[in-house]
Amino acid sequence: MPYQSEKNMTQQEKINAAVDYLKKNGRHPSPTIGLILGSGLGSIAESINNPQIISYKDIPSFPMSTVEGHAGQLVFGQLEGKNVVVMQGRLHYYEGHKMDVLALPIRILKGLGVEQLVITSATGGVNEAKLKTGDLMLITDHINFVLTNPLVGQNLDEYGPRFPDTSEVYTPKLVDLAKKVAKDRNISLKEGIYLFTTGPTYETPAEVNMMKFLGTDVAGMSTFPEAVTASHCGIDVIGITYVANMATGISKEPLSHGDIMKTMEIVKDDFISLIEGIVQNM
Repeated sequence: MPYQSEKNMTQQEKINAAVDYLKKNGRHPSPTIGLILGSGLGSIAESINNPQIISYKDIPSFPMSTVEGHAGQLVFGQLEGKNVVVMQGRLHYYEGHKMDVLALPIRILKGLGVEQLVITSATGGVNEAKLKTGDLMLITDHINFVLTNPLVGQNLDEYGPRFPDTSEVYTPKLVDLAKKVAKDRNISLKEGIYLFTTGPTYETPAEVNMMKFLGTDVAGMSTFPEAVTASHCGIDVIGITYVANMATGISKEPLSHGDIMKTMEIVKDDFISLIEGIVQNM
């Protein structure tokens, strides 16, 4: 049943329809770890053992991803001996999805049994004193520059409270785990603050200057909706990004989506090794 024909369903009905379909059609045990792969990071799914691929378009109520480099499918299987489900392709606010639609896949993952979530992304570097193109960065906190929220609307009490605390959206024990894995594998891993923008335009030089004033390290067009929704659901969250380019005004070249793919080829081996090490120790 296509997503477009289900506009009159409540969010809980949409979640139930998707979870029921996936449980009936899946051939793997319930996944306890979820991974969301950002632009250029789809190759991580190639490391999944005994994969089962289910396209978003085949899942009742599941919204579609339209961005180049996002495959738009769930991949079930094992990674480092753990049962995982991978979102190979994510949803973005700039695609025209409402915020509650961005929350939907995360709640579906929760319904499947996911307890820990690894969120990856590509970002623009803002703090040029700390970061350069190609750096991997552990997200320790975020700034919501969009001033709307995936939890706006009727609260689903079975997932979390009406007014959730967000002091530890990025779970401290997973932050510590990532740092340990990076050290053990000799991978350079910075830490910093992620600022969420709507996109699809890149930031103006004036906006980048304001971001610096606010304490931003990187800026991106994803992560925040997924992280906040997962935290609300009681899912432990870790966010890792790579600096695909330096932001407008810092970089002297016009920015393009192609920068993301070029930089990913440079950082791919370390990024995959880091993700595999984190999953192995979860």
